[in-house]
Amino acid sequence: MIETLTIKTTKTAHSRLAETDKTDLPFGKYFTDHMFVADYIDGEWTNFEIVPYGPIPMSPAISALHYGQTIFEGMKAYKQADGSVSVFRADKNWARLNKSAERMSMATLPEEVFMQGLAALIDVDRDWVPDIENYSLYIRPTMFATDPFLGVRPSSTYKFLILMSPSAPYYSKPLKVKIETKYTRSVDGGVGAAKTGGNYSMAMLPTTKALEEGFDQLIWTDAKEHRFVEESGAANLMFVVDGKILTPEVRETILDGITRDTIIHLAKSLGYEVEERRVEIKEVLEYAESGRLTEAFAVGTAATVTQIYEMNYEGKAYPLTDPATRTISTGIAKKLNEIRYGLTADEFGWNWIV
Repeated sequence: MIETLTIKTTKTAHSRLAETDKTDLPFGKYFTDHMFVADYIDGEWTNFEIVPYGPIPMSPAISALHYGQTIFEGMKAYKQADGSVSVFRADKNWARLNKSAERMSMATLPEEVFMQGLAALIDVDRDWVPDIENYSLYIRPTMFATDPFLGVRPSSTYKFLILMSPSAPYYSKPLKVKIETKYTRSVDGGVGAAKTGGNYSMAMLPTTKALEEGFDQLIWTDAKEHRFVEESGAANLMFVVDGKILTPEVRETILDGITRDTIIHLAKSLGYEVEERRVEIKEVLEYAESGRLTEAFAVGTAATVTQIYEMNYEGKAYPLTDPATRTISTGIAKKLNEIRYGLTADEFGWNWIV
């Protein structure tokens, strides 16, 4: 049986909701009035609180700042057709957070802390959940090491936070992407399968260079040979070839995406064949040139389903089909949205009503 937590709640004296333009919500810019916090001390989780969103005190010597013991998750809540609020596949995010914690030698988080803390926070700030089509409440659970000690060893103390941000879609248009063959996001034996801050900081310089060259995002390739497709930015990749969905298999250099898993389940339920394996850049480009590649798209919590309209490899452009004509990915995305917003039956049991 899951233990019922005692969560202390301190509400803000002044809500910012009335001052927030609900029709202008750039991704990740605005935050709800409150956040959930918990501390790992002496081998157990304690100090469960909901407090007003704002700065937190910390020592400048905490090991997270110096040695990178930080992990996070990304998930979303949706206003349902009946006015209630649901969180999509929260159990998968909790499990993946702990998988990241284990890889980064951090404390794992009990299910009751994650789920009850999240439910209590949403209950306090549920008026922040947007009721505009394709908008959502983005949720960012995060954990970091807090030992004030300048020594290279796993921390013995941690802080867990949940922040929430009402947001418009992450991408507003299809993407023009560059296939990266110099820089790399992750390596065999590394932490590419963990949602840890270092993975994203490694990507910033090459992504900035790509933006300066006129691209919207990168397709990452393997570190050893730059031969295989891995991810696109912070999202997984999928291709439709001869009517079949082809996607790189999950491995230690690729994040086990929850949206990826969701799309695969939906695709199979709709009768599409899905093949998960290592995918070579060369074959994707050959499919594009021959016309066999009819759809390419990125999938992730932030990206949801984002179309790719052009790939560029070593200076050569490979234009793809008009995203407006794509039926497989758009059909799956439509089904996904209908489930998330409570417009159709949730046959998979993915929505958690809070």
